[in-house]
Amino acid sequence: MLIGDVARRSGVSARMLRHYDQLGLVRPTGRSGAGYREYSDEDIRRIFHIESLRSLGLSLKDVKRALDDPAFTPAALVDDLIRQTRDRIAREQELLTRLGQVGAAGPADWADVLQIIALLQALGSDSAGRRQRAALSSASTDEMPVEALVEAALHESDPVVAGSLRWALAQSGDAALALLSAALDSPATDVRRRAAQCIAEFPPAAAAGALRTALTNDDLAVRRYAALALGPRGEPATIPTLIAMVVDEVNDVEASDALSGLAAAPDLAEHIASAISGEVARSAADPSARRRLTQALADIPGPTATSALTALAADEDRGVAVTAAYVLSLRAR
Repeated sequence: MLIGDVARRSGVSARMLRHYDQLGLVRPTGRSGAGYREYSDEDIRRIFHIESLRSLGLSLKDVKRALDDPAFTPAALVDDLIRQTRDRIAREQELLTRLGQVGAAGPADWADVLQIIALLQALGSDSAGRRQRAALSSASTDEMPVEALVEAALHESDPVVAGSLRWALAQSGDAALALLSAALDSPATDVRRRAAQCIAEFPPAAAAGALRTALTNDDLAVRRYAALALGPRGEPATIPTLIAMVVDEVNDVEASDALSGLAAAPDLAEHIASAISGEVARSAADPSARRRLTQALADIPGPTATSALTALAADEDRGVAVTAAYVLSLRAR
């Protein structure tokens, strides 16, 4: 079969077939009566083998090795191709994300595009200082894509930079809040918790709904962030989580302060005091937990709290008893 016929039937151009000939990949083995080179059936099979290997991403050099070297083993090369393909896909995905972020900002001209790209590059910098400056400067421009800020905040490990990103997001409005609320269901623990921290920084009226949802999250840390944010805002549903935080010694001072604020409402004061009394009974074997609960009762007004403190003044643990007695003396005044 002459080169033109091979090109038509195989889909490989005559020019590429000549290139294969020059590289020694596939050389026509026959001659026509007029002296033209002819491809045999075996030559054509080799052409299809070459195209099959090229479709996997092999270079022509590797294709020649695969076909001509009897000792060639494909496993290592295939593994390397898999790695290269994954790297390429990751780069393409990163580019797609970056383009989406630029497009979401609605740039009016190329100057806007360049400014957005500079901010995005700064947010992805290895320098914590540069990331922080980008976060702080984003609040003074309308061009920074909210999606990029949220993505940066959800993956920032430096506490100072993370604080700056939370502050910037709190200035950015409902779009960021919606994205953060969705992140509360992320399969990644760190992402869920950072999302809750970010939401807690938003103005109370805007964040209340998302934080109430977070109160029922499967992640205990997310529930705690929500309770610390909503408790001082008068949300009764936070009471069980706040009391549990006192027992577990997790931000127990802040939790006690939140309970004290909630207890400004007389009906809640009695409810909180009863709940704490129940925890005291359940924590009988843990003097340190009873001491913290006693301290939490100190700022809870009402007869139920006083009754609980009176019982604690006779506690077998001296620290608990002394604390309760001191609080009772202050109440008596």
